[in-house]
Amino acid sequence: MDFRRAEFCASYGSFSQIPKPERLEIAFAGRSNVGKSSLINRIFGRKNLARVSSVPGKTATINFYGLENVYFVDLPGYGYAKVAKSEKERWSGLIGGYLGDTERDLVLVLSLIDMRHPPTKDDLQMIDFLVENELPFIVVLTKADKLNKTERAKRLEALKTEIPYYEDITVIPFSAVTDEGVAEVRRIIEDVACEDGEMLGDEA
Repeated sequence: MDFRRAEFCASYGSFSQIPKPERLEIAFAGRSNVGKSSLINRIFGRKNLARVSSVPGKTATINFYGLENVYFVDLPGYGYAKVAKSEKERWSGLIGGYLGDTERDLVLVLSLIDMRHPPTKDDLQMIDFLVENELPFIVVLTKADKLNKTERAKRLEALKTEIPYYEDITVIPFSAVTDEGVAEVRRIIEDVACEDGEMLGDEA
């Protein structure tokens, strides 16, 4: 899979705008400012595929990117306090509507958590939702480069009790700065895409 060939396809501001599913889908979920856009850009080896903003809550739409016969779906960041209640409800409807749509061929969700801090209430609710709805997911610990060796060891140990079902979840420390975790995330994406659809070998 040539990740650099991914292209932006469309943005949707409400769930009703999203077309019926036509490809496998892999989604990225996480709280505002967790580093979702940076991760997407690094995974696809592109500087500006996803717009990186220093303003939390900037991504207020569901953004679709296409590569081969997979859509990569960037969900709005959740949990940002400084937005209107009506806007929060719209985001919640977008995220919940998308993840709750059983017609979609959602083969993987990457649930992003800032490695520097304990998971937020919203992070834990997301994991519970994914588990309860039997959606396949991994946890990606972003901003790993911002911890020194001692801090990193403490956080990894603490996460064992902070994240429910930790022992049964694939957890990957990730850094868009040092490239830690990039190869592993790409491998999982390729494995899932090949397993769940007519993918690489069939197009050769």
